[in-house]
Amino acid sequence: MNARRGRIPLSERVYRALQRDLAAGVLVPTERLGEERLAETYGVSRTPVREALARLLSDGLLERHTDGLYPYRPRVDDLGDLYELRIVLEARGIQRLQSTATGLPEIVAPVSRAETPRPVEPFDTAAVRRELEFWRRLREHPPEPDAELISADERFHTTLLLAAGNSALADALSTVQARVRPVRSLDMPTPGRIAAMAEDHIAIAEHLLAGDLETALRALLAHLASSRAHVLTRARRALELTRLARAVRE
Repeated sequence: MNARRGRIPLSERVYRALQRDLAAGVLVPTERLGEERLAETYGVSRTPVREALARLLSDGLLERHTDGLYPYRPRVDDLGDLYELRIVLEARGIQRLQSTATGLPEIVAPVSRAETPRPVEPFDTAAVRRELEFWRRLREHPPEPDAELISADERFHTTLLLAAGNSALADALSTVQARVRPVRSLDMPTPGRIAAMAEDHIAIAEHLLAGDLETALRALLAHLASSRAHVLTRARRALELTRLARAVRE
């Protein structure tokens, strides 16, 4: 990982590698992230590791205990809060488009349901159209559940916010996604959920491209509410099974 002029700085490369390994569950959540061990693992000195860990702590992907830094492990209530934040961020993207459509300041309430849907500018329709085609292909040829599917799902949602013209909203969403990703990576969707995910994404994109923002918003909120309920149910069930496992032995 030797840094060279014109290439990505070493600390940035270590940061991205740690971020990737945290998301994939390579770094055990219950083990302390020692600088010396990580420096050996990534083949670098302790300085870029220290800088990367500081950034990850600031991102909320690590948490500090009395004996050092550990991967962030959300409580069930934390998961619920993070999904609530997702809902606020993603809904705001469409509401921003609604305000633009009416010619009102963005902070004003969105367009009423009675108004006629119409195309919105500025709006990156090309990016949304690419996502629509991607999910249509995925619907026809469902993939095996893996990390790439999770990444594709995250990309769809950040693309919608970027298409709405506010990169700060998209950056905030990416941070939320990174904190939830380890949990999602350990609970891959079933074929049925993959199909439902594809149908939801297709419907949201089609409504957006048709300029039917109210219906797009309702579809998005229903999709996020379903995802939130599923993750919380699975997390609570996992805790119950863990307690049960402690009560028995082979």
